[in-house]
Amino acid sequence: MMTNSEPQQPHQPTMLSFARDLPNICSLAGLLCAVLGIYFAILRNFPLAIIGVLWAVLFDWADGIVARKMTGRTDHHRAFGGQLDSLIDIVSFGVFPAIFLLSYGNFGLWFLPGAFLIVAASAIRLSYFNIFGLIDDKTYRGLALDNNVLILAFVFLFEGFINHTVFSIILYVLLMVSLVFNVTPIRTPKFAGKWFYVLMVYTFVLTIIYSWILWNRV
Repeated sequence: MMTNSEPQQPHQPTMLSFARDLPNICSLAGLLCAVLGIYFAILRNFPLAIIGVLWAVLFDWADGIVARKMTGRTDHHRAFGGQLDSLIDIVSFGVFPAIFLLSYGNFGLWFLPGAFLIVAASAIRLSYFNIFGLIDDKTYRGLALDNNVLILAFVFLFEGFINHTVFSIILYVLLMVSLVFNVTPIRTPKFAGKWFYVLMVYTFVLTIIYSWILWNRV
């Protein structure tokens, strides 16, 4: 007697099971920093917003380092981690600078096209990278998005010395130039390895400087 049997479905892990994966915990910590950065940007507390996004970059770099050092991760973990990292990048390096620009420009209509272009360029770049990846192990096509906020964090140190209107134009131009480099087919180096320690120092030093700026405003 023949019986109809349904094909065995492969076991699928639950969504939240990936949240226990250490590299993904690093990614989510970076997302938290980015969300805090957005929150403080909306409140026009720009030093705290910058501190938040700097730590978002640090966690973004750390998740990849942790993932490469861990053993026993499945293909599912690696694929999920890659998707999670990309989606968080659009928040940290797309939505954050767009909100930052809008808030610094007092949410004026003139800043809205720039904010859209920042998010659009970020989405285009990340989508392209998800398909084609690196040119080789050490080379990106186009400027990586995290560089935008690292440069922004340095340039914003001079905000107190320049008229607000003039600096808003400088900020606008800086972010527009950055997004052009993000999507143009230029070769840029992938900073990895010992560069992570340089990023750590950069993050700690700027966190101290921006904390000092906040302290002197109280």
